[in-house]
Amino acid sequence: MQSEGQVRIPSGCAISGIINKSGRRMSGEAIIKSIGVMHDRSNGLGGGFAAYGIYPEYKDYYALHLFYETASAKKECEEFLERHFDIINLSKIPTRKIKEIKDEPLIWRYFVTPLPTKLSNSQLDEREFTAKCVFRVNTQIKDAYVFSSGKNMGVFKAVGFPEDVGRFYKLEEYEGWCFTAHGRYPTNTPGWWGGAHPFALLDYSVVHNGEISSYDTNRRSIEMYGYKCTLQTDTEVITYIIDYLHRKQKLSFNEIALVVAAPFWQTIKHHQTAKERELNEYLRVMFSAQLITGPFSILVGFDGGLMALNDRLKLRSMVVGEKDDMVYVASEESAIRIIEPNLDTVWAPRGGQPVIINIKQG
Repeated sequence: MQSEGQVRIPSGCAISGIINKSGRRMSGEAIIKSIGVMHDRSNGLGGGFAAYGIYPEYKDYYALHLFYETASAKKECEEFLERHFDIINLSKIPTRKIKEIKDEPLIWRYFVTPLPTKLSNSQLDEREFTAKCVFRVNTQIKDAYVFSSGKNMGVFKAVGFPEDVGRFYKLEEYEGWCFTAHGRYPTNTPGWWGGAHPFALLDYSVVHNGEISSYDTNRRSIEMYGYKCTLQTDTEVITYIIDYLHRKQKLSFNEIALVVAAPFWQTIKHHQTAKERELNEYLRVMFSAQLITGPFSILVGFDGGLMALNDRLKLRSMVVGEKDDMVYVASEESAIRIIEPNLDTVWAPRGGQPVIINIKQG
């Protein structure tokens, strides 16, 4: 007889997110507690967090988080960064030694801004310049990996259970207006530090529960636009699709949801108004290669908000709860109730129905 932990759990992985709609910052302790409740949905081969609003003193600079496997990789990468950026501050990312997290690489953080001459010569805006530099490091510098590159946000991930990863990175000492978390149960890809969630590019971050059956189509299409999928997991491509659709194609997050979790043609034809049909037909034709098929629930963090989205058939669980200015999203209601037992409202979004939370500005 096989016991739990020795069998494949296709619905495994846990996701959780917390956001304050007013932009008030909070400790990372709550998100660790939330994801820890869903311990049995992961198997210790990956855990991680994305945190927004945590670097207010450096909010105008890109915060690059890097893993290095060797000192020589660190030296080569820093030489590359110095040629392309003004490095305002650099340091090891603070961690604490715990027995559950092993074989950690060198983990460093750099606050940078593009050098004006390099940026001018590139004829790119600063976000595209930074993104291209991230891909150059990740594809051309052996044993170096940029795993976070946004402003006033950061990703913290490792091989381990997520609650241990949170303690390892001292996440309770950070304060931000939004946190997302992931507990990994890899089914088709290896468990390694770079393959843990969240995946991030610039300020976009994604945590994902599910499997992408359209991965090869999505990967081939997105690599036509200069992206490189190198991290041995299907979730990576979702982050690049979000970046492409939002930053490059200027789609809203509601429109992005209509692309990646598009309504079925039958639904568009028979159950929508003329205006809805026109929009959905346009998006389905123009961005057909960015449609994601297969079971998924995702949380997308971005500068100023959070989006939660299920696949069209809702083959993965997702629950949303609200209390005053707080919004909570998780794979299980228990992960919300453990940190806020007295919710104003709680519901499960329909398949393909985005839940988009934007913080109030100013």
